[in-house]
Amino acid sequence: MAMQNLTFYKGIILNPLNDTKCEFYEDGLLVVKGGIIQDVMTFSKGQKKYQDQISKKNFKDFGNSLIVPGFYDMHFHWVQDDVREMPKDSLLEWLDKYTFPTEMRFAKKSYSTKKAKTFFKRIVTTGTLGGACYSSIHEHAVEAAMKVAKGDFLIGNVLMNMNSPKELTQTDKDSLDITARLIKKFKDRYIFTPRFAISTSPEVMKKGSALADRAGCFKQSHLSETPAEIDFVLSLYRKIPGFEKVKSYTEIYQKTGMLGKNSLMGHGIHLTPAELSLLSKTKTSIIHCPTSNAPISQKGLGSGLFDFKKIEKNKIRWALGSDIGGGPFLSMLDVIQSFVDQNKKKGVKGATYTKGLYRASLAGAEILGLGKRSGNLKKGKEANFVVFPLKAKVNDPEEALKKLINPFRSKRPDYDRLPIYVCLRGEALKK
Repeated sequence: MAMQNLTFYKGIILNPLNDTKCEFYEDGLLVVKGGIIQDVMTFSKGQKKYQDQISKKNFKDFGNSLIVPGFYDMHFHWVQDDVREMPKDSLLEWLDKYTFPTEMRFAKKSYSTKKAKTFFKRIVTTGTLGGACYSSIHEHAVEAAMKVAKGDFLIGNVLMNMNSPKELTQTDKDSLDITARLIKKFKDRYIFTPRFAISTSPEVMKKGSALADRAGCFKQSHLSETPAEIDFVLSLYRKIPGFEKVKSYTEIYQKTGMLGKNSLMGHGIHLTPAELSLLSKTKTSIIHCPTSNAPISQKGLGSGLFDFKKIEKNKIRWALGSDIGGGPFLSMLDVIQSFVDQNKKKGVKGATYTKGLYRASLAGAEILGLGKRSGNLKKGKEANFVVFPLKAKVNDPEEALKKLINPFRSKRPDYDRLPIYVCLRGEALKK
């Protein structure tokens, strides 16, 4: 039976399967109907199979350009867009000096609405079509973001009810009431988001975690980003009843119900063997943010190198994130390049472009439970993809990604503008 309403996309197709395997179609054809992928094959096979159905109206020839899956940015703060390139001498100082004053501006509903429209329109044009997002404390800012975000984005308001600026401090009741309302309104699109243990009381984390678990929502926070942060967290909690003998940052999250298969912990750089074991046992995922952790000279916070081999040895799931605004640029190509560069400089093997692509796409989708319908370019999955121009001829996935990404290392802002076509469920968001 002939299939109607098909659209055909021709180009070099990269389809990540895992850390080391990526299907490569040098002259490929992506066949889409109703926003769903019907076929992925070589163009020559596609010509034979669909010879009576390909026409000028339904055929898009991208020539020598790369077609890759839409990215999942698994850790970013949309409300920090304006502080991405601000000086970053240390995490806690950067928060106090730049981030918190910026987030205070979202108290105004009209400002939140305006910024949400511009930010989420821009992020999808970089190729990011899903992920996990931090908003400000304000309920209306989450609502503004939810209204305009296209794709598989989970969004949550940061919870701050202790050790925070007055303008960003909520009561325990306000925090939990807002959480309950947003869960009721957005269900599993909402992600429970204590900013980090420094700013969120144990009581709010416990009760909020229970609300999220009952609703089947994900949870996210920051964990062990810098040694100074860890020391401060432990010094605070050892004075709180019930936490006097706590041994680690991770244990605090365990005692407050924050760990589990639906939990995403940002950074996880400075973890002890006991913490790694705890994260593994609870099936908690870690989100690695290389551009944010990068040296200050590279516009990062200088937090240290993420040991992905140690994480994998402990069988902990992980994916990549930009950590906007700790990370300076939106594009996941910039994140992949930083991941490759930092490990190469330290002599760590295995941090390939192929691995970076998988961790920036399918790995994130799998962590969010979306791997069966999104994350890569398989028959039956949603047609979520990005097209990048490629000038050089290539013979394999690693070479293709290197020739795409490497030339822009010294022109990092250009990564954001690189896509020539972005497609979400068959709809062109950029063309």
